[in-house]
Amino acid sequence: MLSKPMSFSRMQTVQQMTQQDANFAGNVHGGVIMKLIDSTAGIVAAKHCGTNVVTASIDRIDFHSPVFVGDILRVHANLNFTGRTSMELGVKVEAENFITGEIRQTASAYLTFVSLDQLGKPMEIPQVIPETEDEIRINTEAAIRRKKRMEGLCR
Repeated sequence: MLSKPMSFSRMQTVQQMTQQDANFAGNVHGGVIMKLIDSTAGIVAAKHCGTNVVTASIDRIDFHSPVFVGDILRVHANLNFTGRTSMELGVKVEAENFITGEIRQTASAYLTFVSLDQLGKPMEIPQVIPETEDEIRINTEAAIRRKKRMEGLCR
């Protein structure tokens, strides 16, 4: 099975937030942002594996600032680490007020996905290759988080 560089599957989705995404105060619902995080991470995981993938867990999601109707949301997803059948993805969400140009980080999350074969059983995945110093750091930190997850310390 071929290994792939981290840069192979990295992705960004962009969507403008509308009234349909918001509560009465004009803030975008956290669940809308969570769905975009999960969807973008799922695309990255599927692209890396070339298979169907499912979300196994979301270790952590942090909301740093509100998102408002009209904001342009950018969801950046990166494959951080691969195990035998599972992988960790990191997601960073930014909101841009296109009128003022202000960009702020609004959320971040770590998700674990599992690759599935045609029978819906976990299957082995290509390993990820970190190439830059930053990617090596990200991969090393993800390996530490995985070890803690396996020991039950990330709950």
